[in-house]
Amino acid sequence: PLAAAERNFTLNFTITNLMFTADLATPNSKKFKSTEKVMSHYVDPLLQRSSIGPAYTGCKVMAFRSKKNRDDTGVDAICSYRDEPSAPKFNRETIYHELSNMTNGITTLGHYSLNSQSLHVDG
Repeated sequence: PLAAAERNFTLNFTITNLMFTADLATPNSKKFKSTEKVMSHYVDPLLQRSSIGPAYTGCKVMAFRSKKNRDDTGVDAICSYRDEPSAPKFNRETIYHELSNMTNGITTLGHYSLNSQSLHVDG
């Protein structure tokens, strides 16, 4: 049988209680790596509980960006899932609504606060 194709979608959101610092812009810095770990720790369980849960294979933070004069930090991640006949179909609107519900209307992610207008899911 053919191996399932891996498909990607982008996930973007802004954290309002994480000051952006220069080392967050450096993918190999300790700060980048530790913050990326925390993101996975919070984001993975949400996507595992979402409609694509069984097919979800993980997210990787591509970049952290400065927002609102460095008061906020934007997160750009690429997430993957297996696209196979038996797997749930990816629907970006469904995922958006599920993530919105699981983050109290896009306001909380673990100990982080989110900008409620900042979530984007793009398949």
